Amino acid sequence: MQTLLRPPPLRHRLPRRPLAASLAALAGLALSAGAPGPACATPPAPAAVAAVRTGTGSLLDGDRLDALTIPRAQRLMDGGRLSSHTLTASYLDRIRRLDRRLGAVLRVNPRALREATASDLVRRRAGARGPLEGIPVLLKDNVDTADLPTTAGSRALLGSRPATDATLVSRLRAGGAVVLGKANLSEWANFRGSGSTSGWSAVGGPTANPHILDRNPCGSSSGSATGVAASLAQVAIGTETDGSIVCPAGTTGVVGHKPTLGLVSRAGVVPISAQQDTAGPIARHVVDAALTLQVLQGLDPRDPATAGVPAGVPDRYRPDPAALRGARLGVWRLAGIDPAADAVVDRSLQALRDAGATLVEVDLPQQELFADETTALRAEFHRDVDAYLAATPGRHPADLAGLVSFNEADPVELRHFGQDTFLAALNGPAAHDPVAVAARERATGAARAMIDGALAAHDLDAIVAPTNGLAWVTDLEHGDSFVGPSSSTPPAVAGYPNVTVPAGLAGRLPVGLSFLGARWSDADLLSLAAAFESATRARAVPRLLPTLPDPAAALDPRVARSGAPAAAR
Repeated sequence: MQTLLRPPPLRHRLPRRPLAASLAALAGLALSAGAPGPACATPPAPAAVAAVRTGTGSLLDGDRLDALTIPRAQRLMDGGRLSSHTLTASYLDRIRRLDRRLGAVLRVNPRALREATASDLVRRRAGARGPLEGIPVLLKDNVDTADLPTTAGSRALLGSRPATDATLVSRLRAGGAVVLGKANLSEWANFRGSGSTSGWSAVGGPTANPHILDRNPCGSSSGSATGVAASLAQVAIGTETDGSIVCPAGTTGVVGHKPTLGLVSRAGVVPISAQQDTAGPIARHVVDAALTLQVLQGLDPRDPATAGVPAGVPDRYRPDPAALRGARLGVWRLAGIDPAADAVVDRSLQALRDAGATLVEVDLPQQELFADETTALRAEFHRDVDAYLAATPGRHPADLAGLVSFNEADPVELRHFGQDTFLAALNGPAAHDPVAVAARERATGAARAMIDGALAAHDLDAIVAPTNGLAWVTDLEHGDSFVGPSSSTPPAVAGYPNVTVPAGLAGRLPVGLSFLGARWSDADLLSLAAAFESATRARAVPRLLPTLPDPAAALDPRVARSGAPAAAR
């Protein structure tokens, strides 16, 4: 989950262990802490990546992986023309060859190929267990796995050993998905201190934006989004408290879905706040996000929020590519902050009209939410992270006070930015304090009234808004430079769904369009997003350029530092 707060820049890069040359060695490799290698040479574009022969058949090249959808993969595997083993090996090979530049993957699962082979055997004997049978999935490293470390990017949790998988991981595995590995993230989901750099963690170093490697991927689900955008995994799991799924998805040009709070269990996910946290899918295609949500969602006694899902919520998702015909959409423009993003949004709005939607201008005064959200999240984090640490086996600090002490003594953690957010949470009001309780009630109530009121006043099916401005140059010394619009806060604070879809490029950098809706309207938003995706085909394949080719871009005011809000949580 991510907050609009940031981790520090990494001045001294932690070395990665050398990557094994062979695929067999890769299968047993755990990528150690470290930053990606310098992006001094232009890496091959996905189209230039040739297929490689292995004992299991031809690996899929970058173009085929980029275009592959889960339904297409299932048809190929059912017909014997593709195996999960080959698909998994293809992604592992791309991780081996490309991730030194990207820094998206903290560690691969040494059992991934065995899991894939087991899935192939299940398919031959009994058929697929579900829509994710044999599909390689990357997990953000704040999601517990009993067989892989879970660090939240912090060296304080290197000795943590969760006893069980997070519920969402259990559901993925029961459905036949292959756990490919753990993705890098903004440390502590960007909730440790101000001045941080999104995508940086003390365990993994910085994550790059796969479109322009010196640009930031936003956070905190940075590795999940970069990994999917660069075709290092078919889908990934991200988490969001406010912006942490949709901002990195928008900035790297992929689909991100923050579900309604309670639709997906949070049990076994390192928390910020039980009142806002949720996990959700990141994918290259809307249909893949929808099918992943289908597997993730469900009742979990370990997370009381899942008991609130009403009877009418679907348990299967089939997005309707014609959903825009006759739809009424509110347009929250957030214009005037980033002219380049505005131009992409204007083209998107015309595409919505051309697809049959009626557009109505609306405004959501989200500034009213910021102060109360911050007060509530700090108090809730203190409560919830203490509970998580107390319940998690292994060698690690026992509570937030222990984390603060660990960071003060550690030679890496505070090298680039501090822990003022931790300290404010430690020394501020408790979650049960009337000040914090009132802040939470005001924030959630106002956010829900904002969205519900706009939908009702104009008889709307959903609201569309720009997800992000252009990605800024990563600056480990000074932290994030958010420029441009951000629409994540009202749905995040309300606990309502938010789906972002690639809307196009501004120059060479992606901008996403967000679809916001009422509580439990996830299926409707996925259909609207799929219809927009079908109408525009706006997603661009990342080129892994080391920097913008025009040196004058460094002087562009769109990439200058600004006083924009802190990083996404």
